[in-house]
Amino acid sequence: MATAIVPVATIALPNPSRILRTSWCPDKDLFVVLSNFAHQEKLSLWKMSGSKKWEVDLPGNTEYQVEQIVDIAWSPDVQSIAVVSNPGLITIHSIQNGAIERAIPLPGRRSRVTGAWWFREEKKATGNGLPDVFKRGENITGSAHAVLRNLPLLDPIQDESRPLTSTDLFAFHGARNRAAQAPKIPPIITAWPSLPTDLVAASIAANKPDTQQTFPEAEEEADDTNVNSVLAVSDNMGNIHLFLEGSYPLGSVRIGEDASPRSLYKLREYLFAYPGPAADPESPAVPLSPVVLKLSYLTGRHFRDVARVSSSARELVWYTMRVVKDMRNIWFGTDTSVGARDLGAKWVHALEDRQRNEFGHDEPYAVLDLTCLLTTGRTSEALLDYLGSGEHMSERSMQRWEMTMMEALTRLRDLAEKRVAPACQRLRLLLQEVQGWAALPQYAVCEFKMHEVGACLEMIARAIVLSAWLAATARKELIRFKEFMKWLRYEIARVNAPDNQHPRPQHDILEVNDYLTSGLVVSQIDKWFMGPPPRFSSESLGVPQNTNISFALRKARAALNRWDQTVHEDVKRRELAHIERNIDALVQNLTASCQKIFDEASKATARSAVLVSGSVAAPAAVSAPPEAEQGETAAGSKPLIRERTVPNGSQADSSSNFLQYLAIRPPHDSDAGGRSYLFVARLPQGVDVLGSVPTVEVAALECCALEDGSDASAPFTLLDVDFFDDELLVLVYRPQDQSAAGAGGATRVATVGYANLIYHPIPSHAYVTGTTRETLMGDVLAQLSSGELPSAPTPIIQSRALKGCREGRVTLAVNGRAGRRVSCVLDAAGVTVEVLDMEGEDEELEVEEEAEEEGAEGSG
Repeated sequence: MATAIVPVATIALPNPSRILRTSWCPDKDLFVVLSNFAHQEKLSLWKMSGSKKWEVDLPGNTEYQVEQIVDIAWSPDVQSIAVVSNPGLITIHSIQNGAIERAIPLPGRRSRVTGAWWFREEKKATGNGLPDVFKRGENITGSAHAVLRNLPLLDPIQDESRPLTSTDLFAFHGARNRAAQAPKIPPIITAWPSLPTDLVAASIAANKPDTQQTFPEAEEEADDTNVNSVLAVSDNMGNIHLFLEGSYPLGSVRIGEDASPRSLYKLREYLFAYPGPAADPESPAVPLSPVVLKLSYLTGRHFRDVARVSSSARELVWYTMRVVKDMRNIWFGTDTSVGARDLGAKWVHALEDRQRNEFGHDEPYAVLDLTCLLTTGRTSEALLDYLGSGEHMSERSMQRWEMTMMEALTRLRDLAEKRVAPACQRLRLLLQEVQGWAALPQYAVCEFKMHEVGACLEMIARAIVLSAWLAATARKELIRFKEFMKWLRYEIARVNAPDNQHPRPQHDILEVNDYLTSGLVVSQIDKWFMGPPPRFSSESLGVPQNTNISFALRKARAALNRWDQTVHEDVKRRELAHIERNIDALVQNLTASCQKIFDEASKATARSAVLVSGSVAAPAAVSAPPEAEQGETAAGSKPLIRERTVPNGSQADSSSNFLQYLAIRPPHDSDAGGRSYLFVARLPQGVDVLGSVPTVEVAALECCALEDGSDASAPFTLLDVDFFDDELLVLVYRPQDQSAAGAGGATRVATVGYANLIYHPIPSHAYVTGTTRETLMGDVLAQLSSGELPSAPTPIIQSRALKGCREGRVTLAVNGRAGRRVSCVLDAAGVTVEVLDMEGEDEELEVEEEAEEEGAEGSG
């Protein structure tokens, strides 16, 4: 069945908006619209039928305000949208609801971003057919991730990056049950190089019930479309910022001073850039020969192994930081809750206040009276009155105090030995692998420093020791507190008991005394959250260094030979009170040190970049030929250039080469009666043709179309053009004769085949390295004027009149993928979008025309 261009919908936008060339979703009938309302940039996703799927505001605060969205790029799996905006910010949005999955600020505020591209990895087929028996997915047997995979997952914790839900915001919260403020992720964690979150790879259980698969069998089908994909973002300082899978920074490569790439193309490890002047984004002073950079580090698996270790280390460190923060909040409390540590001090202070205010003690010392009561059974008058009062010594107050302290100490014990210590052990596995990489030459470009990795391993060892030590201390504190509560209840019962009916004591007097002296007011647990970061060694804890198995065996035999003397030797207890134990400060130092190591390693790809061809400088604009210069001066219009790269299937080794097509509309003056043209240039590019003189073939099309039923051609003004697929161009034009009746004078959208045009070679003696598209336009116009190059009317295959866009400029966006084949046109005011099916069926067109005719008759 024949196809035709069929209108789908005419969408009225609420505010003046913009569309980009990349607005269409590659594999869905969705497109992105950008708008700015009340100085707030908005990103919205629309269905081609005309309904809005979602709309989000880009983040902005006092420190960072988004001024304008510059470009977007779709992820290879088409589940995310990368949005680049000024001043330099990358936000990755979910296609489902527009939520920001991650935000990446670009380094430096002086540069302005100019474009974004997201490249899929070229998959290589294995030819030998033999499986790698030592490979388990991405894990190699014996690697840190292979070991982590066999370990039990750490308990999940609340995701602090999760936004507050409606329940959190609108549910009733009492005075002690307020909605928690959404905590911010620390800057050092935000700046940590990391791939998209994979908690399971870090041996952490996920706490996201909203992301559970509807169908269990879908979990087995892992989508690796995004694996090793590269997001490239350019700025006006000549830098190209690279990100693995749209998240992990690979560093920045430079293509010139004050230059900005008009286009990028990635072919395996080669990056082809076509730079132009950054001051004028529409300048045609773009070289025909690209600047080619070879990113040799992308050829192996080492860069991804480092990225995965960095990502897992980040998750484990962030996990440890949050657990330690929870431990601190449990013990010391927060702004809205009282810590368990303060309960005993408040109880003692209340006793001292009673001694001072009601019994006239100038310097009350409650602990002394409590100790006297414990050891002698005699109590002071103030303490006796306090124990008999119901305000602080009621059973309900005692139960609340006991329950709070027992929960806090139990929680501290469990968090220390079940979360902090295992997380540090897993982190140690990862850093031990990094320590091994530091000694291998293939990882030399990562610049791992052995002493820095060793220092991190020492801090991890201290964190593991401190976690075990804290768990033991909390366990001992819990035992002493229970004995203290038994003693308090015994004394209260003894005070209130009738004569000759004293209760039996069930407490341990030594444990109670220890709690009175080092637990009731000031606890040993305080040291884990106060003071400078610990720097102790294992020797200071009594662990001998530089020991081996033979030395240990000799020492054991010596002890066995004199066992009768060894048993009776007095073992001196080592004094450990002077040792610093601030695990909170230790984790902060560990985070900073690890982040520094992995941040330096993440730039290895950029450090390995080698300039293969071209010069890292933007070409200067040259003077155009008289014809073009005169037309540009008269009309003030600028050239319009679109490009497309397609694999070069004509050569045997097409994997190393590609064809670049350029659609060029030179400056013209339609009011002066001069002809305007559309040039389609074809240039072979690739690795095999680097350094050679570019071969340029051009087909010149006159901006005129044959009128229906006649051989005469009617000139038109070309408003916009873009490549639809490997064979078709889509044009939006307006006939110059606006007095034509009916739809003939309306703006039209049309398709033109460019693959089968007759291309004429341009003499290549002048086309040496450095020749620009501007020079090509001038030479083609000169040859057209002299008759050396033939031209022909534009061979329009099919066209369709638009309902609007009667005047002014238009913006075109197309999607020529199989199964989609759609386009949309935005009018000059930015408030109306016309969506068209470029390969609709004739029956749909006939039904629509009949409906339009009936509507016209009814209005008449």
